[in-house]
Amino acid sequence: MCIWFNRIIFTPTIQHCSMATVIGLCLRVKLKELFPPHYKVDIKVYPGSHADEESVNKQLNDKERIAAALENPNLRQLVDECLSSNEF
Repeated sequence: MCIWFNRIIFTPTIQHCSMATVIGLCLRVKLKELFPPHYKVDIKVYPGSHADEESVNKQLNDKERIAAALENPNLRQLVDECLSSNEF
């Protein structure tokens, strides 16, 4: 089986954007819906664009953290609302 890999880099609106992890999570969920299961995605903030760049990047690419975030009903609702707005 061939595994495809892509890197998504986005720029948060401000250095201390509190929504950076939610934005990245929304990107991940949407891409998971659109691509086959063997498609791997690495999501990061643009270098130097966030004060907690390393922490945000780690959260966005840690399978256990992603799973835990999506099990949180409030966070899952926020992600679903963001994706249902047709902004993607």
